[in-house]
Amino acid sequence: MNFSSKLIEEAVGAFATLPGIGKKTALRLVLHLIQQEKSSTTEFAEALVRMRENIRECARCHNLSDSELCTICADTRRNETVVCVVETIRDVMAIEDTGQFRGVYHVLGGVISPIEGVGPQDLNIASLAQRIDEQGVKEVIMAVSPTIEGETTIFYLAKQLKPYDVQVSTIARGVSFGGELEYADELTLGRSIVARIPYKSDDDSA
Repeated sequence: MNFSSKLIEEAVGAFATLPGIGKKTALRLVLHLIQQEKSSTTEFAEALVRMRENIRECARCHNLSDSELCTICADTRRNETVVCVVETIRDVMAIEDTGQFRGVYHVLGGVISPIEGVGPQDLNIASLAQRIDEQGVKEVIMAVSPTIEGETTIFYLAKQLKPYDVQVSTIARGVSFGGELEYADELTLGRSIVARIPYKSDDDSA
């Protein structure tokens, strides 16, 4: 791709680093910004800078937040005794879009994956146990994608939570095995949350 301007080439290269954005799409975005009022482009750039400089992790659930607590944890109307455990921040957004859950969340930051070198110590597990111990949590819903790594993570968490007086549930399997929550449709995901079932491991049935 030939460019008549080094500045345009650099801007296209920057956009092309984003996931799902190829060089042609990046060029369309850059040309669109050039055609806008200069003030609009400046506001766009400043919004990105403000986000990157000021965004932080919620001190309680590890969701993204503008302040110490995210808007969900700070909402007194939410049921703090029910915690929905998810892999990523995108999963929080997917479940929130269903409008079916009024509890709170806990973002693990991934799943246990020995192949990728991710162990329990790399996830937000200790803070989950602390929340259960200090906040009177009654139910923990494992809304983790039903992959092999996800099932391993659920099994590990269930064992870690056994000493606590808390019900461990999993979402109903409306989400296909090997799927990811963020790609499930809202209706299916919402029903899976509502129709959650108690978790039973092989150890429990032995």
